[in-house]
Amino acid sequence: MEALCPKLGFKHSPLSLPLKPTFSELGSFCFGRPRVGVNSCGNRFRSLPVRSERRDCTETGECWVKFAKRSACALAATAVLVLQGDVSAFAESVTVAFPVSRAREVNTVQRTLVEAWGVIRETFFDPTFNHQDWDLKLQQTMTEMFPLKSADAAYNKISSMLATLGDPFTRIISPKEYQSFRIGSDGNLQGVGLFISIDPNSGHLVILSSIEGSPAADAGIHEGEELIEIDGEKLDGLDGEAAAQKLRGPVGTSVRVKLLDGKDDADNPRVREVKLSRGVIKLSPISSAIIPHTAPDGHLSKTGYLRLSAFSQTAASDMENVIHDMENQGVQSYILDLRNNPGGLVKAGLDVAEMWLDGNETLVNTIDRDGNMLPINMANGHALTHDPLVVLVNEGSASASEILAGALHDNGRAILVGNKTFGKGKIQSVTELHDGSALFVTVAKYLSPALHDIDKVGIAPDVQCTPDMLSFGSSSYMIGEKNTISSLEADSCIMVAEHELDIQKSSKGTAS
Repeated sequence: MEALCPKLGFKHSPLSLPLKPTFSELGSFCFGRPRVGVNSCGNRFRSLPVRSERRDCTETGECWVKFAKRSACALAATAVLVLQGDVSAFAESVTVAFPVSRAREVNTVQRTLVEAWGVIRETFFDPTFNHQDWDLKLQQTMTEMFPLKSADAAYNKISSMLATLGDPFTRIISPKEYQSFRIGSDGNLQGVGLFISIDPNSGHLVILSSIEGSPAADAGIHEGEELIEIDGEKLDGLDGEAAAQKLRGPVGTSVRVKLLDGKDDADNPRVREVKLSRGVIKLSPISSAIIPHTAPDGHLSKTGYLRLSAFSQTAASDMENVIHDMENQGVQSYILDLRNNPGGLVKAGLDVAEMWLDGNETLVNTIDRDGNMLPINMANGHALTHDPLVVLVNEGSASASEILAGALHDNGRAILVGNKTFGKGKIQSVTELHDGSALFVTVAKYLSPALHDIDKVGIAPDVQCTPDMLSFGSSSYMIGEKNTISSLEADSCIMVAEHELDIQKSSKGTAS
């Protein structure tokens, strides 16, 4: 699958982002199609220091600067646009002037604006930029930004500029949002291993679960306890993300949490304080269980259930380990649950697809900014198992989930059960900008191996299982819960999937 990168012009694999991004990787890449006759290259995108040249300053502080692209593949975060001709010739520059704000925080966002504009100019999948003059758009936005007094207002101008592209998946997020986004992508964080959320009835922060083997789990912190203080600070009015930020920190540092536990005695709840040493917490997107079946003749069979919640960097390796373990335990069929999986890393989705397929099958077809279709094929793939497979999908299955479901379905490897998928047939790349914010840019479209258009259409399952037939939420999928098997057996969509697996196994038996 390395062919994916040079064909799309990426140093690293692009992303198929979730509907509401929560996971991703740093997106350093080389520019896709070179413009104005410049040859492509393999340099990473990098922010260069601002080097402004002040001229014609007025008494109001309005100054003009110029910005430059120093090379064909390294767009500067300065303020002079240089359009390069043939690399052997002398470069000619076109100077674009704009007013520089005297407000320091707005001036910083102006630099971010130029960075974002440049990445869009080189990589956005629509070379017409939604039929507008993208160079002129920079000048207009910079001029509108000049009189502003706050960074928030300036960032809103960047968002407004991106909105004119007509693509909701091309956008900018704050440094704080990007930090959380990266945690999910990396599959690791430094903290104590707690999942927390706001109780919709009380508005208080409660513990959803502790990650097995984490400092929180070792301290006996369990589901249902209320989190009331962190390092002596009361948490009234804080949301889950703000509290999570306080719990995270460098490995080896400690944090004190105060908990209220009314689970055993609601009339006399117990308050306790626990000191936790932060560690490296591995976040696995895989939940699994083995569902046993006893036939009337007493024969025991096993179905492996795997729920993939997102496509993080560890998704493929975690999936491989679980499949190997299940094969060793004699599993004879599989259910892969992609319901409510919003996407993540494209490469992770393709790697998971390869675990179920053999040969040189096409996994997905990409369409670049010039309309060229580029198939992404396996190279001598060897499936980890050839046992029957059903994939569960619904309207919350999007992006990389649809790539995986399409690859397995169109290559005849799996039956799809559930509801029509979301329909997001676009791929994004992510770039960290100089201020820690991140820019998401749609860089390509994709079609399924059978050339089905997924964008705004989705994938229809072979067998429908409507949402009102689901009898429980996603929390009951967590590994280690005592009621996991009973919860799975109560899910009518899984019952439908098991019926389809029985049909596949019967067909194989008849054919042999």
